[in-house]
Amino acid sequence: KYRSTINKSCWDPLSNVAHWLFYRLQVKAQVWLKAVTLNLSFDFYQRLSPDHCILLYQKKGTVCEIYDKHQVFQTLDCIRYWRALKKDVGRIQLVPCPQPSDESLQYQRDLNYLIGYDVTDVSNVHDDELEFTRRKLLTPRRIELLDRDPRLYSMDPWVTCKPLPKHLLSKVNNGHILLVIHMSTASQTIKVSINDTPSQVLMSFFTKTANKRALLGIPDNISESDFVLRVCGREEYLYGERPLQNFNWIRQCLKNGEEIHLVLTAPPDPAMDLVQREDWAQVDDCTGVAGTHEQLTIEEKDHERVFTISMWDCNRKFRVKVLGIDIPALPKVPELIVFIEASIFHGQQLLAQERTTSKSFSEEVLWNCWLEFNIKIKDLPKGARLNLQVICGKQQQPSNSKGGSFGSASSSTFLGKNKSRLLYYVNLLLVDHRSLLRQGEFILHMWKMPEKSDESSSSINADKLTSATNPDKASSMAVVILLDKYCYPVVLPKSRESVSAAKEAEGCDRGQREMPNHLKKQFEAIVGTDPLHPLSPEDKELLWHFRHECMRDPRAYPKLLSSVRWGKQEDVLATHRLLERSSAWDSSGLDVGLAMQLLDCHYSDAQVRSIAVRKLETLDDDDVLRYLLQLVQAVKFEPYHDSALVRFLLKRALRSKRIGHFLFWFLRSEIAQSKHYQQRYAVLLEAYLRGCGGDLLTDFQKQVEMTEALQKVTREMKATSADKYDVTAQVVFLLRQKLETLQSTGLPQSFRVPYDPGLKAGALLIEQCKVMASKKKPLWLQFRRADPTSRSKDPIGIIFKDGDDLRQDMLILQILLIMESIWEAESLDLCLLPYGCISTGNKIGMIEIVKDATTIANIQQSVVGSTGAFKDEILHQWLREKCVREDKFQQAVERFLLSCGGYCVATYVLGIGDRHNDNIMITESGNLFHIDFGHILGNYKSFMGISKEWVPFVLTPDFLFVMGTSGKKSSPHFQKFQDVCVKAYLALRHHTNLLIILFSMMLMTGMPQLTSKEDIEYIREALTVGRSEDEAQRHLLDQIEICREKGWMVQINWFVHLVLGIKQGVEKQST
Repeated sequence: KYRSTINKSCWDPLSNVAHWLFYRLQVKAQVWLKAVTLNLSFDFYQRLSPDHCILLYQKKGTVCEIYDKHQVFQTLDCIRYWRALKKDVGRIQLVPCPQPSDESLQYQRDLNYLIGYDVTDVSNVHDDELEFTRRKLLTPRRIELLDRDPRLYSMDPWVTCKPLPKHLLSKVNNGHILLVIHMSTASQTIKVSINDTPSQVLMSFFTKTANKRALLGIPDNISESDFVLRVCGREEYLYGERPLQNFNWIRQCLKNGEEIHLVLTAPPDPAMDLVQREDWAQVDDCTGVAGTHEQLTIEEKDHERVFTISMWDCNRKFRVKVLGIDIPALPKVPELIVFIEASIFHGQQLLAQERTTSKSFSEEVLWNCWLEFNIKIKDLPKGARLNLQVICGKQQQPSNSKGGSFGSASSSTFLGKNKSRLLYYVNLLLVDHRSLLRQGEFILHMWKMPEKSDESSSSINADKLTSATNPDKASSMAVVILLDKYCYPVVLPKSRESVSAAKEAEGCDRGQREMPNHLKKQFEAIVGTDPLHPLSPEDKELLWHFRHECMRDPRAYPKLLSSVRWGKQEDVLATHRLLERSSAWDSSGLDVGLAMQLLDCHYSDAQVRSIAVRKLETLDDDDVLRYLLQLVQAVKFEPYHDSALVRFLLKRALRSKRIGHFLFWFLRSEIAQSKHYQQRYAVLLEAYLRGCGGDLLTDFQKQVEMTEALQKVTREMKATSADKYDVTAQVVFLLRQKLETLQSTGLPQSFRVPYDPGLKAGALLIEQCKVMASKKKPLWLQFRRADPTSRSKDPIGIIFKDGDDLRQDMLILQILLIMESIWEAESLDLCLLPYGCISTGNKIGMIEIVKDATTIANIQQSVVGSTGAFKDEILHQWLREKCVREDKFQQAVERFLLSCGGYCVATYVLGIGDRHNDNIMITESGNLFHIDFGHILGNYKSFMGISKEWVPFVLTPDFLFVMGTSGKKSSPHFQKFQDVCVKAYLALRHHTNLLIILFSMMLMTGMPQLTSKEDIEYIREALTVGRSEDEAQRHLLDQIEICREKGWMVQINWFVHLVLGIKQGVEKQST
């Protein structure tokens, strides 16, 4: 009844330019005025207003909304679409804004619960970017869902593209392996080629069992096409056209020497993954995209045809009027004066800086003065942010000027070093998400600078980049500023349609000159430096001068793009043209480190970040998982909520349930811990949850419910025995009572284990649960295995922690996995054991309890008490007891020396400190591994000012005794240990840049051990950057000798640890 077609807006898009320069808002207003004047559809136009309606059009059967009220029609996708179809008339419909149904409102509430944040709350935004991004992400989500293979998605096979490592190939008998396939209560062992696909395995199985169908319980009327293969005890399928050797589970079984048990089962129903229908119309693909300078410029246009101003026409300097600051309660800072420092940044590049005069600090301070920056409006790049800082000091400023360069001679002496202190900060993006220059007044609620003792201080590097404002408006400092206002929107063009031939020729001539030979060596030296190497002004000038030469070598891209003057419009345009025309980047092989370097905090330009993402598109799912932690952190460095990186993460998560599972927890953890980026992560997580399907939503619901229930119990247990390390029988009894009550009333019957989504945990084994003897009182929990096809009778052991930030442990464990993949490529199997660990919220998380493992401290204490630290033979004897057969014992010794070598190299390169006998563990099969990574990159603990780290890594006399050596003696096992260490070390040196980049990207994330580039400098020194391979080898062998010589000092440390019972924040992961 109320649907109305805008007849007056059915026009020839080529004939009347003036009409299609109108904004969406203006078009609606004009239609309304005409309709009311002509008395058309009286009920509709009188009852509603333009704000209550939306504009829709159809494109290829899809209904699209013209969403952005500030966008001119000529830049819309529908105009291009109608032109391409050579349509004379384009039809737009005007309809009332759809009202959400009760069902969709409940669905939104359910999503908000899973997200841990209300994405519909716009009380803390100064523009519509939040809602704008929610609507825009509908398009990539729909495209991905249309392309998604429902059957493949429902089973999500975990595969890799990497060749089978030689050490695994050696375990394969003549290219064949044995599979044990179960069905009902029967099983059949078959021999298959490692190059067979799962469908070929099924054919082989049905051929071999043709005469045993009745015995196996297989009806005659079904065939292999009705079944799939699933790993026994896990939600992990072998499906698709990849060979068996590419499935991660097959490789894991080969590595551990385990039998491969699979179950014949019906495939999961793809209908379980159905996605709830969206109430929203798809927004126009070009929403938020500006036109070209020629479309937007006011030059050579009649006044009636001016609807926008191009920023590139604005030749005046940018300025901001600081009105004042206001705070409800003054911070405790006696007799201080205060000023505001205003800076314009693009990434980490400072474009301009000014400051106000100083005034006495009170609840309200007024300046009411303009600050004019030494940068023109036309030169402001997209992503430029105005950073405002409230700084206090104790001395009065001698000058009376209202502004001025902070670095000028008159002001540089204003505050001596250490006499000024940053109190509050906030950022405002000068060009918004729609490419519009900000105009008018802004009241910005500022973030308080944390004290050094605050736990939040470690995340300040990232927090200071946020464009979000403080949601705590009632008590936060507010700064009021005024930006110049114009009669029309001022738009940053996306490009120029044409560049003058002279300029183009001049640019090409300058940039394409042949590089002289004496400069080629200098150029190679610059390009060959690692990511931490600073560029001098001369280096930058050389790179920019020979930028075309740089574009031929992808290794030079980060260096060149660091040399661009992002505050110069001509340089930015020249850079964009270079990126568009260069083919070297796309044609080069994938260098993950290089691509990820362009996603760190130094690069804010959308085109630069897009080419990095384009390269990462070629990663297979296994590698996306490997780098997912860093990619999620890199989202913080995007200027806007919507970006190529966000769309990449969304797309890959919607293709793979495994990637989606970890993306869910990585995002949810950040949302819970970082107010500065809550909105951005929440928008991405909502977009994913709206497309992941009903089955995963149910799984996430159960996991969140379980986490919340366990967190509540943990906090109650901490309250009953606060500040006590010991745990009484009464405390354990109380825990079991609480768990019993939970289990009988509210806990999910089963849930996916957050750190291992292939594993489903069932009911709690309450009599095996306890509170651990540690200050934070973590829970030691044991669960039944929920899958009845499981071959293992062992329970699933999980440590649930509340009060510790597990993100640093997650980072180290992830780096260990990356090291393992580097070593595997070199045919090295160093038996690392990166156990499961995941942060599920604000200082809460879960850690896997490794089966059949105990701490070195437990082994030492169990024999002779504290003096066990000095008994070299105890570890050797313990392994003998666990591996009675000689062949098993020799295998254990082999595994011990390999794993010991792997962890020696890894802990040395990563600077992992605080190594004592309570955070080094060993399994009954001889696999050594380290836990608790609270001190990394050389940030070691000290006692009374003396460092507790006396050796480069842990290689004690009892470890050497297992290898058959002591003192200065050698042995075949020890010689092999040395060889393994050297090979592992040299392999890591070949990936120095990747390791540096991965840690650089985590600098900003809130890890207490990662706050400055000096922290990462440790890795350069540990990997002997700049030295030859022979020197590096000698260096590592020297470190091993230091460990042998000073091993007794470590034993003293361990003895003291045992005697005093020092916990140092480590929980014994044993019963």
